[in-house]
This record gives sequence, C-alpha cells and structure tokens, in this order.
Amino acid sequence: MTQPPLSSLIFSPAANHNFSQILHDLKKSNLSITNRLTSIKTDAAFVVQVRDLHGLPLVANERCGSWYIPPHLKSASAYFKSTDGHMGQWSFSTRRLNLHLLELIGLKGGCIIVDSTRRGKRMPDALSKTVPIWCCVMNRVIYPEREEWHALKVPPSAVSESEKSQIEARLREFVENFQRLGVDVAGLREKLCHGEKGEKPLRPLWRTQDDPFPEEGEKLVFEEFYPVVCCTSSRRVAGAEMSEGGYIQGAGDDTENWAHGLTAPIFWEHADELLQTAEGQLPELIEKESWAKSKTVLEVGLGKNKVAGRNLRHALPTICGFVQDFLQANAQTLEKVKIIVACETGKDLSVGTVLALDCWCFDDGGELREIGASPTFTKTDIRVRLGRIMTAMPEANPTRTTLQSVNSYLMDWRK
Repeated sequence: MTQPPLSSLIFSPAANHNFSQILHDLKKSNLSITNRLTSIKTDAAFVVQVRDLHGLPLVANERCGSWYIPPHLKSASAYFKSTDGHMGQWSFSTRRLNLHLLELIGLKGGCIIVDSTRRGKRMPDALSKTVPIWCCVMNRVIYPEREEWHALKVPPSAVSESEKSQIEARLREFVENFQRLGVDVAGLREKLCHGEKGEKPLRPLWRTQDDPFPEEGEKLVFEEFYPVVCCTSSRRVAGAEMSEGGYIQGAGDDTENWAHGLTAPIFWEHADELLQTAEGQLPELIEKESWAKSKTVLEVGLGKNKVAGRNLRHALPTICGFVQDFLQANAQTLEKVKIIVACETGKDLSVGTVLALDCWCFDDGGELREIGASPTFTKTDIRVRLGRIMTAMPEANPTRTTLQSVNSYLMDWRK
C-alpha cells in the first residue's frame, strides 16, 4: 500500500493540537536556568580570549557585564546605557560620566568593555554607539587643540552613514553639556596621559564572536591611540534558540525573570556546582547560596509583576523557615522582636508574604508555633487572617497571583 502524501493528512479538530502551546513549552525548556548558565560560561571563555589577545584589563558594563567576567579578571565596572545610543535618542549622559576609566586606560594602555545583547542583534547599542560617543566627547574635551583626534568612530556594520552623521551633528552639544559640569579637565588629561604611553586619543574597537582572531600567541599592540575594545560577549543567534542546541544569546540579561536571586559573584563562586546540578534542583540551591545575607536578613529574588507573584509560591518555604528559626531563637523576648517585610510597592508581595508568615508562624491564638508542627489551613482560615491585615493596612492591594501563591503553599505544603 502506498503512503498517502503529506498534503492529504487531516488533523481532527477534536484532537486539539495546540501547536502554539507546544512551541511555547519548547522555548521555555530551552530558556532553562541550566542553559543560561552554560551559555554564560561559554561566552565568558570568549571574553578571556579577547583579554589574552589584547592584554588589556576587563571592564564590566553593568548590569549584565559582570556575568561574563571571572571576578579575578574584572578590573572595573562601567555604566554605558544602550538607551543613550538608540536611534534618534543619542545622548552623552552627564549622570554616568565613567571618568574613572581614564586612569585605568592611561595606566594599562587601554581597556576592554564587556557587554552582551539579546537575540537578533550583533552588538548592543551601548557598545556600537554610546561608548563611541563617550570616546569622542572625551577626546574633544581633553585635547581641544588636536582636531585630527575629534572624529567619531563607529562600527560600519552596525551604524549607517546617515545615523553617524546625525550623531555627529549633536557632538558639539554633548561637549558643551559636559563643560558646564565644571570638571577639572587638566586633571583628566593628567590621569590619561601621566604614564609612559603619553598623549594619545581614545579609539573604540569592536570584538564579537563572528570576528576572526589573529594567529595563536599573537598580541595586538596599538601605538597611535588608546584602544577601548567594545567586546560583545554573546554569539549572534539569527533564528530561535531551539535551533542552537541550548545556547542562549544574552543569557545574562533580565535576571529578575530567571535567576531566583542569583548574582554574578555568587554564580562564579559556585559555577561548577551550579552547572552540575539538575534543573529542578537549581532554584533550591540558588536560594541556599544567595538569599540569606545573614541570620537576620533574607533577600529574595522574585522578579517583577506576575512573574514575581508566581515565584513567591516557590520562595515561601524558605522565607517561612527563615523567619520561624529567627522567632524561635528569640522566643524569650518575642515582644521586642520586629519582622520587616519589604517589596517594591509595599502593597503586594510583602502583604502576601506577611499573610503566609502570620499563618505559618502563629496559631489562631497568636502564639508562636513550635518548629515541626504540622498545621492545616483552609481557605477560610487564610481569608480571616488576610482580613485582619487589610483592616490594619487599608492601602494593601495583593494581586490575585500573589494570593494564589500563598494559598497554594499553605494548603499544599505537605505535597
């Protein structure tokens, strides 16, 4: 019997093949914590290669640059925002001057600024435009007499001639804005030029994973200028992450939505353990390593908006256990004890957390529960306690997602 052609196959509506949901689930599984951390480690290896090639100090462009630099190799942080390089919004920030980099550049002969960008872009606007604008303004301010050093340098592959000319039209304004700050320019010049390297302009260069490398062992040396190497750590992904074998471009971005409070320093301190841990066990391990700042301070990374409300369910066992241990340790002076719960608004996540703590740590008579007790909660019990909180704090406004997380934890904690 011959096989029917693919075009003749008919899927029954009753089967309810939800291809959109399937694709969503596949994408979500690919964007796992494990894949993110593995991608970060891979990109960091490229950053180290760039460092070895140029022999220059690594500078993390925050917030995400620190994820891609092993802490012992990080010389400084910088704050160049991509929004200052967005089309039509080009700006020289007088709040983020980054002047501390000049001394580092003068001492070491240049620097490498590390950043990343998410899927679809070759490099972030911070590296293709914001840093070049900064270099150009610094050259014009520090060396006003050297007009041959005043040109704006941008990567042709990322910035068109039209956009470049529009940025150039604003450079005089950027310089004037800086000069109004009254910064000691002579002092800046001394910091940049006080070493053996002498007076040279800043010049941005660009490194991505798509660029060819020189022969092994060869180091690049620049005699005519101070190189400010703009290193895009992440490899460009043209299609969906599902086609990349788990690699995620810009994996260190948006940590509030996936990191569960994990920070770059803690990642590097425990990288081997984290990368060897099963995906399902990672959130618990991250909490163990990063949330408890001391015996009295717990800083929980939940993210924002609905994501935070959903993440609260997973965090409540740790939060309730932490507070219960503290209360038991101070049981003799309980009337003097204060528990402060803070969130971004003071009306949502913190209210839900207080509700869970009230139910978990205290019985119906307001007495402290013993550790090891096995309380049972109903929706009515939880609703009564919430009513007390809302009466005492009328401005409280916990979202439905937050309250669902509290109910889910208290009613299903044995599962």
